[in-house]
Amino acid sequence: MQQDEIELQAFGPDHVEGAVALSRQENWPHRPQDWQMALQLSSGAVALDDQGRVTGTILVTPYGADCAMINMVIVDKNVRGKGLGRRLMKQAFALAQDRPLRLVATTDGMPLYEKLGFVPSGTIQQHQGKVAALAAPDGVEAAGTDDLTEIKVTDRGAYGADREALIDALAERGQFAVIRRNGAIEAYAAIRPFGRGEVIGPVIAGSVEDARALISFFAASRPGAFLRVDTDSRSGIADWLGEIGLAHVGGGVTMDRPARNNAAQARPKIYALANQALG
Repeated sequence: MQQDEIELQAFGPDHVEGAVALSRQENWPHRPQDWQMALQLSSGAVALDDQGRVTGTILVTPYGADCAMINMVIVDKNVRGKGLGRRLMKQAFALAQDRPLRLVATTDGMPLYEKLGFVPSGTIQQHQGKVAALAAPDGVEAAGTDDLTEIKVTDRGAYGADREALIDALAERGQFAVIRRNGAIEAYAAIRPFGRGEVIGPVIAGSVEDARALISFFAASRPGAFLRVDTDSRSGIADWLGEIGLAHVGGGVTMDRPARNNAAQARPKIYALANQALG
């Protein structure tokens, strides 16, 4: 199939079914609901062949004016090597306007991203599995809707961008837990249905101990459930995740355009992502 036979269109709800089929081709676990959440937070493009079949996808998730995540980048195996990935990325650049860009790259995608000016900045490890029975930790409590405003402030301090829409979407679908000291929220985590089970993240905390406690809070209430956590390899919790039953099964490389300042992250910091796509 020639490139002129493939049309790019704005990604809309009618394209979700085709996007799910394309992600299953890649052995991604995304359900229709997972695509719908990503689309709720994003704008994007799809590539359609002459039969109207989805052969490529890309989403751009803006976090205020601060930055944007490029995610859900898939090109059908049957049309690779013909420049479609570059066309989709150029569309993403237009949608992102002048925002700094972030993404998590697969090994296959890295060469194109590097040619387009992205710079590697870290490594994400995907951990998943069924957690053995854990004791419920002290000092962690379920969050209420009244806590969302303070959670958003805590998140922005760690992520460095406005993710209010993401927090609201997580609240619609999942649960939050917090660690509160002297009446103020010092750390938080979220859990929501995703893929084969549930994903824990973001996890924002001031210490490894608090991050572990937040993850344990959710895991302790779900013995034997399938859970996933996406963490930076430098977070200090990867080995512990393996010890509690969440095996390292893959991941990707974080990339930025332009390169970000490598100054040490202020506390609290990010111990787990919402997932690889959403950062």
